[in-house]
Amino acid sequence: MKNLFEFAEACLHRPVIDKKIALTHQARHLLLNKELTLASDRPILPIADVKFPDKPELLAPRNMPARKLTTTAGVTAFFHAIAHVEFVAIYLAWDIVYRFRGMPKQFYQDWLRVADEEAQHFELISNRLQAMNINYGDLPAHSGLWDHAVDTADDLLARLAMVPRCMEARGLDVTPAIIEKFKMLGDDAGVALLSRILTDEVGHVELGSYWFKFLCKQKGFEPEAKYQQLILQYYKGGKPKGPFNREMRIIAGFSNAELDWLENT
Repeated sequence: MKNLFEFAEACLHRPVIDKKIALTHQARHLLLNKELTLASDRPILPIADVKFPDKPELLAPRNMPARKLTTTAGVTAFFHAIAHVEFVAIYLAWDIVYRFRGMPKQFYQDWLRVADEEAQHFELISNRLQAMNINYGDLPAHSGLWDHAVDTADDLLARLAMVPRCMEARGLDVTPAIIEKFKMLGDDAGVALLSRILTDEVGHVELGSYWFKFLCKQKGFEPEAKYQQLILQYYKGGKPKGPFNREMRIIAGFSNAELDWLENT
């Protein structure tokens, strides 16, 4: 394959995990070396055709068992949950590449970089899980993440608002406190892994902010008002609950006005 969208189609529609990871890294390498074309006349398959592996078993978030980080089982379950988030994030990055055509070349370069970094995160966490004698898929995972892609399959602005600028941005809010917990537990490897992920996620949210504002300008929307409208339209429950990490979110492209609106419940 020498076409970016063929790689995207393969990664979204072939459920074998190792092959998906390898194709993601290969595509990133080829694009960096200017060996991938962005021209394609292949039809875009509906999002309902995207295929996931048979495992893990997917449960509603409310049905996920609660475990504490003070137990070995709790730490294992936590990293399995993070592995699932990063695995679905690979799909989310590939899907934004695949589904939304006609954007500038930099758009596809940016989101392929995100897919590649999410694949790296998944590999790092998989290694951690294997050191704890389990594999990704051995525990259940929650089913809500991909729903946001399905809901926004026909609207790139909504996708950018809901995925990088809402769901992924939650990682900026909660991960620093989790890192502190692992520091208290003396888990230096866990701290290093989560710190690496957090650093990359700031960049991913920043890309979401950049392309959201780019599209708003192109379409004649005021970005802050459009963000509010899309969150209220697509976020189940009205809008996200805080607390919000203002410092990291501002670095990642949020405005003070957006954060004031989010915090004003």
